[in-house]
Amino acid sequence: MSSSGQGIYSSWNERMRLIRLRRKKERPRFREELKVIPRWLVWFFASLFVIAQIVALLINLSGVGNDGRIWPDELAGHPVLASLALAGIVTGAALVLSSFFFLLGYVYRDAKRRGMNPPLWTLVCLLLAWPFFAIGFIIYFLVREPLPYPCPRCGNLVGPRFNFCSNCKCNLHPSCPNCNREIAETDKFCPYCAQELSTSAEKDAAINPQG
Repeated sequence: MSSSGQGIYSSWNERMRLIRLRRKKERPRFREELKVIPRWLVWFFASLFVIAQIVALLINLSGVGNDGRIWPDELAGHPVLASLALAGIVTGAALVLSSFFFLLGYVYRDAKRRGMNPPLWTLVCLLLAWPFFAIGFIIYFLVREPLPYPCPRCGNLVGPRFNFCSNCKCNLHPSCPNCNREIAETDKFCPYCAQELSTSAEKDAAINPQG
């Protein structure tokens, strides 16, 4: 492998390491992540679910499409049990369908708050849904950008691609004072030369070497 190829590979690995570290700082909560799904989408599918249950029940009890008999045939003499069985089938289908569209809505809103391209990633997840189903969502969750995070100096929210804080000019890509390789804000030792970064003076120098 050429030196340029090795440099690209090394840069990619370093970028992924920093992304993983910043993702760990997010500590997402499932309940909070559910709120990312558009509320109108939830109400839309809830309404469709109720309508589907009512229509399916009325059609089944009327015997339309089944020679006048209630489906399933084994429960034809028990309309209540037959209705419950049909309701369960409709509920299962609704859960699968609504979960897919909820994920699409989540990807759109989540990509937007992470500074990514919402229409593009939603389209990728949609196009890869058949025949690969969830592969588009898996790719998205693997490569998505970290959320904006507080500046280590002033606490102002900064984007994951920012090099400096727009409020205090803090260097958001600190480097090791010994080998000048890029490090993460949470590193206690340089992963390349083992330089200790735990003292306050060294931390301050690593975060903002220009003073």
